[in-house]
Amino acid sequence: MDPGAITIILDRVASGDRDAAEALMPLVYEELRRVSGSLMRGQAASHTLQPTALVNEAYVKLVNAGEGYANRAHFLAVAATAMRQILTDHARRKRAAKRGGGARAEGEVEQVAAPSGDAIDAVALDDALHRLEALDPRRHRVVELRFFGGLTVEETADLLGVSRSTVEADWRSARAWLAVELGEA
Repeated sequence: MDPGAITIILDRVASGDRDAAEALMPLVYEELRRVSGSLMRGQAASHTLQPTALVNEAYVKLVNAGEGYANRAHFLAVAATAMRQILTDHARRKRAAKRGGGARAEGEVEQVAAPSGDAIDAVALDDALHRLEALDPRRHRVVELRFFGGLTVEETADLLGVSRSTVEADWRSARAWLAVELGEA
């Protein structure tokens, strides 16, 4: 579908049009499913939150927010942030329920898949991203858009209003910073 048509539907969703919200889901479902699948790659079969449930929960959260979205890329970026929050909240709740006295038992870490295919502790990543946001909000946003949203360098640059080379530099430095932070976690 034409990206402009999706933007029109997103405007209707923001104005509270429930029919538009129903029309939007089939248009963005595969992309949301791809993002959620990549985030959850490598999870144990016993993981209680499945990719489809993650998509559905994020979609409901986004549609009910009544927020306006500039375009498809902006919607996917916000969806990626919502999925990250849902996964992290799920991991924190599960960890708290199993922890008891405060010590984390091995094998109880909820993970998300990195673009490299490596699994990363979801809570440690979220904590590191909060620290990165405090240090450099733009690099934080680049990570959210690229890692969680699956946006291209070009889409990220357009959304942030910066050059492609700025996004590439931010992406490289943020990944290096996160590698150090997560190596210490």
